[in-house]
Amino acid sequence: MGRVIKAVLIIALLAAVAYGGMSILGGEGNSADKAAGEFYTVERGELTINVTETGTIKSRDQHIVKSQVEGRTSIIYVIDEGTVVEEGELLIELDSSNLQDRLVDQQIQVENTEADYVSATENLEVVRIQNQANIAKAEQDNQFAIEDKTKYLEGEWPKSLMQAEADVTLAEEDLRRATDAYIWSKKLFDEKYLSETEFRADELSKKRSELEVALATENLKLLKEFTHVRRLDELDSEIEQKRLALERVKRESSSNLVQAEARQRAYGAELNRQKLKLEKIEDQIAKTQMFAPADGMVVYATSSEFSWRGDTEPLDEGQEVYERQELIHLPTADSMMVVIRVHESALGKVQVGQTAEITIDALAGKSFTGKVTRIAPLPDATSVFMNPDLKVYDTQIMIDGVHKEIRTGMSCKATVKIDQYSDAIAVPIQAVIGSPGNSMVYVKEGKENVLRRVVTGLDNNSMVHIIEGLNPGDRVLLTPPLERSEEMASASKRSDKANPSTDPSSGQSSNRPRQARAGTP
Repeated sequence: MGRVIKAVLIIALLAAVAYGGMSILGGEGNSADKAAGEFYTVERGELTINVTETGTIKSRDQHIVKSQVEGRTSIIYVIDEGTVVEEGELLIELDSSNLQDRLVDQQIQVENTEADYVSATENLEVVRIQNQANIAKAEQDNQFAIEDKTKYLEGEWPKSLMQAEADVTLAEEDLRRATDAYIWSKKLFDEKYLSETEFRADELSKKRSELEVALATENLKLLKEFTHVRRLDELDSEIEQKRLALERVKRESSSNLVQAEARQRAYGAELNRQKLKLEKIEDQIAKTQMFAPADGMVVYATSSEFSWRGDTEPLDEGQEVYERQELIHLPTADSMMVVIRVHESALGKVQVGQTAEITIDALAGKSFTGKVTRIAPLPDATSVFMNPDLKVYDTQIMIDGVHKEIRTGMSCKATVKIDQYSDAIAVPIQAVIGSPGNSMVYVKEGKENVLRRVVTGLDNNSMVHIIEGLNPGDRVLLTPPLERSEEMASASKRSDKANPSTDPSSGQSSNRPRQARAGTP
């Protein structure tokens, strides 16, 4: 309801300004015409083009305290608005009970993960030591296998061969002796000098020696052709088996080591992740308390917010806030600025560098000067959301000088001075019909009202500047009737012939974006 009343007051103010402008430019003759409610007599005079908008006072430089706690959180303490605080003083405290519960759970999770990581680290060391032992044992077995072959070839084999050859030599020598004894015994036996028993003993001894020679010879042959070859194959096979066993142990050790290292890295990464989550929760808990970043006076962000619904509530304990929401403004300088919203229709008028006059509702009778310093490149998102057809642009006006009495959040009105004409022709804005490139007015000629084409300039929402098409003393109809497009077209042609200088090809065109009246193309 407050917004509606404010809008009605603004409309009434604009009507009063329009009425006053017509009175100034029209003079006493115009008063009579308006009394008749029909005509306005054209005169030359001063014309001021400006744009007036309501706005809010803000600090030119200020610290903005925002909620950095994720999600939505309730306020459990907030400092009173208007309090002058020093740097480091507590401004707002948010509810951290849920974060405290999460902190305990996360601490337990970190401890469990740290235990797993320590276990994985110890297991890695065990695997490394076991790998070293396994590899050393396999290398030793492989070396022993090589040495066994060397030992056999350089020791056991020559010894066995020598023993076999010696056995053959000894057997042959025994056979020779036994043979000599047998021959001698046979001679003595034939001559009856030796008994048959002794002869048979020498004969048996000879046969035994023959068998021993044959056995020793076969043993030597077996040693050379079979035992030696087989032993070499066994030793070579043993060497190959030990070499393969060493390779297998090395690969298994490498695999076990990689698995143990991967397990340790995984638990290490998990531990780091859990610690980061713990640090984040601790950081979030720390951010539930917001302290003053500098000295200043506390201003609630809600006090300077604009809400179309008008239902913005001031900060209070128990109120929920969301992440990145602006909560408190701390002005850091005495210089102030005005933020107004300029309608898209006035963007062609307002430019950076233009001067403005500011009046503040709370400081009646005082006015201040300023300069336009910034015009937003995009329309205000809130306005577009609430009304897609309404596009307004935030515009900043820096107030000249330092004024201690100006406070952040005050409501104000800024009048941006666009242009000033000391000798101009202007008519009430409602007298002009058509489009900016084809503007028409009804001019009193005798007893008839004749359409005449005019070239328009800027307007101040009450009076529009007429560049060409009218002369002082012309009387224009204030309430033009709705005409058909054919009549306007023919009137435009007649006006072009009568006033060739009003052709839009001359380069003059209106800078005032305005729609044609209902029923007029």
